Amino acid sequence: MTTTTPDQLAAPDAYEHPPLGTRVASALSPAKIGGVYVLVVMIIVFSIWEPDTFPEADTVRQILNTNAITAMAALTFVIPLSAGVFDISIPTTMSLAGVMSTYAIVNSGQSVFVGILIALGACLLVGILNGIVVVVLQIESLIGTLATSFLIQAVIVWRTGSRNISGPELAEFQDIAQTSWLFDLTLPVYYALVLAFVLWYVLEHTATGRRIYATGFNLDATRLASVRTERIRFGSLIAAALLAGITGIVLASNIGSGSSTAGGDYLLPAIAAVFLGATQLKNGRFNAWGTIIAVVLLGTLVTGLGLAEVGQWVQQFAIGVVLIAALALTGFQVRRAGAEARRARAASRAAAAAPDQPAAELT
Repeated sequence: MTTTTPDQLAAPDAYEHPPLGTRVASALSPAKIGGVYVLVVMIIVFSIWEPDTFPEADTVRQILNTNAITAMAALTFVIPLSAGVFDISIPTTMSLAGVMSTYAIVNSGQSVFVGILIALGACLLVGILNGIVVVVLQIESLIGTLATSFLIQAVIVWRTGSRNISGPELAEFQDIAQTSWLFDLTLPVYYALVLAFVLWYVLEHTATGRRIYATGFNLDATRLASVRTERIRFGSLIAAALLAGITGIVLASNIGSGSSTAGGDYLLPAIAAVFLGATQLKNGRFNAWGTIIAVVLLGTLVTGLGLAEVGQWVQQFAIGVVLIAALALTGFQVRRAGAEARRARAASRAAAAAPDQPAAELT
């Protein structure tokens, strides 16, 4: 009897080693990095459309600085989605972290460090609550985390009265996001890159990452392979809440106040980026560097249209079209990957049974 391991479920072709030329050609294929080619075309078009403003180093810095927190928010979705869980409470958790940290600093006189710890502690509780609702109570993740979003928002309104929290006490807190470093890029750009690297390493180079992918790819088969899928899904919700907390703290630092609604502005851009990112590099799998490519692509689109002085509705329309296209393409690639995995397993079973055929004929 042939046993399918979680690693094979997550990446059926992980053990094949094609020639170097084939791997390079595959890596540069439009099917893998189509977003990069679209980005190049977009840069050329906007450079011709707005030659005095777009092809400038300042425009590059603007795109990166403006979209860094969007990248962090989008990366926060990667782990739960990879585990087959849709955590819609991430934007609200971001708002909660910003409110809790600034309230502790301004109203309770706590240090920045203590304020951050309080915010992350609150987000940890959110992750545990989401895990109980989705995994223990077995409520569908989209509905369950939508319900917890209302609970989180109620806590935010109770704490703030729907008013922003600001004051001179936040001067040091603002340095978390408003400080510039190399190439005059703000710190959130580097936070996003570090976060992407960590997620890439965990998902691609650890057993835990392979089990996360396997859980999202085929929950029942992974459970039969003795993987504790409930623990994986519960842990993914806790990780998402903590990453949302970090992102919310950076967001509050960037705007210089705790806002009860700030995280909500990142829901659509983050979802668009993470689903578009799933069409890059990994053929239907949510991944960190594909998400970064998607954020830069969408950021370039919005910035270019802004410099061209088109209406705000055109920018929103463009993001909506990209999201619909990304969802359709992601679904197609997931179905194709599943079909290829099934064909590979069928071929493997047929090859394993082949040596038994002559003996059967002799009898």
